[in-house]
Amino acid sequence: MEVLWGSDRPLSVHEVHSALRKERDLAYTTIMTVLCRLTKKGIASRQLEGRAWLYKPVATRVDMVMGEIQDLLSGLPATEQSAALERIAEKVAS
Repeated sequence: MEVLWGSDRPLSVHEVHSALRKERDLAYTTIMTVLCRLTKKGIASRQLEGRAWLYKPVATRVDMVMGEIQDLLSGLPATEQSAALERIAEKVAS
């Protein structure tokens, strides 16, 4: 996702693989599988361009984090949700 978020345009599997290869030795098929799974989960979307699928994030990194935080907080009573958000704000500010 970092590679997709870092791009201003949709990327092919080859482009994502090339970007990740600088840091780790991952197989091309591994990258292809992960991008396909991200698409099935609704985290990324893809469009066919010629013979290659181009992938892009469905939401920004901030939107995804906010969604995760909301999911985590949804199980708490409202007063505890507020307390948790206050603590997050304090940690971020310091």
